[in-house]
Amino acid sequence: MKSPKCMELEGEVKSLIKVWISIIASLCYCYLISSKIPKGVYRFLSLIPILYLFTFLPLQLSSVLQTGVTSFFITWLTNFKLLLFTFDLGPLSSNPPKSLPLFLSFACLPIRLSQTQTNPSKLHFILPIKALLFGLLLMGLNDHKQKLSPIVILGLYCTFVYLLVDVVLGLCNIVINVTLGIELELPSHKPYFSTSLRDFWGRRWNLMVSDLLRHTVYIPVRSLLSKTILGPQWASMSGIMVSFLMSGLMHELLFYYVARATPTWEVTCFFLLHGVCVVVEFCLMKWLGQKWRLHWAVSGPMTVMFVIASAAWLFFPPLLRYGTDERCIKEFNDAVHCIMEKYVRSY
Repeated sequence: MKSPKCMELEGEVKSLIKVWISIIASLCYCYLISSKIPKGVYRFLSLIPILYLFTFLPLQLSSVLQTGVTSFFITWLTNFKLLLFTFDLGPLSSNPPKSLPLFLSFACLPIRLSQTQTNPSKLHFILPIKALLFGLLLMGLNDHKQKLSPIVILGLYCTFVYLLVDVVLGLCNIVINVTLGIELELPSHKPYFSTSLRDFWGRRWNLMVSDLLRHTVYIPVRSLLSKTILGPQWASMSGIMVSFLMSGLMHELLFYYVARATPTWEVTCFFLLHGVCVVVEFCLMKWLGQKWRLHWAVSGPMTVMFVIASAAWLFFPPLLRYGTDERCIKEFNDAVHCIMEKYVRSY
């Protein structure tokens, strides 16, 4: 006899399968029909139903991790890729056209072709270690959270987010590398070694998102405003601020899917704060020059501590306020319990 926890988990898995069947079918439509329509307004009109569907599909799920991952992949990344595809830009457009498996992979997974020589075996080796640390962290929080200080807990949550993003995105990279044999960009590049906020957001953390925001927001805004009285420099800074604003709004949407609570706009403020700091950092470096640049041993810890402190102030409170962290830990423990129960029953 299955426990109620396992029956609930099975129901959520069935909902997840239905959602992803809808996603695959919709992307087949994009490949077989929308790609044959000339780029521009008419292709955009053909994609509107898909963009609408991908915005509401995560509401069919209730699990924190499944909802969060699906909404991040589809509502944010895939919708942005489809917007680029409207103008024959981005990872979904190529000449000659991609095969259907490649199109589906690049459309619904957070992957991109590597621009440099990568070492897939390194990812294969590191990913299980990060996955193990992720599981141990969740179990440790479940058993000892009441004994830890709030500062330690927030530090662990920062580690948790880093491991979660790297494990999920790294797993996608490994699956595509093994099945299709193509080299992909690593999801992150040691963000804990960042020496500035520009380095953290632009070259180290969640590179897939940085690349998409660069092409869907930053470059169009900069190109548009460069033709006005603002000039190239102010246009670039405006592009940075609009990119961070868009990132904040998309995170607000993801948090809404997970918590199902009215946005408080703290997360948007977090990204706007970092946008302002990146612009100030850029202006100071240009004004002072390279000779006044701080040594990496000083700027590195300052950058990481600023990211952690600002996340504790603005990023995590909306999730903690509605018990999203507790739900995530409980769901993980329930999944482990059901797997163990099934394993014991089979023997």
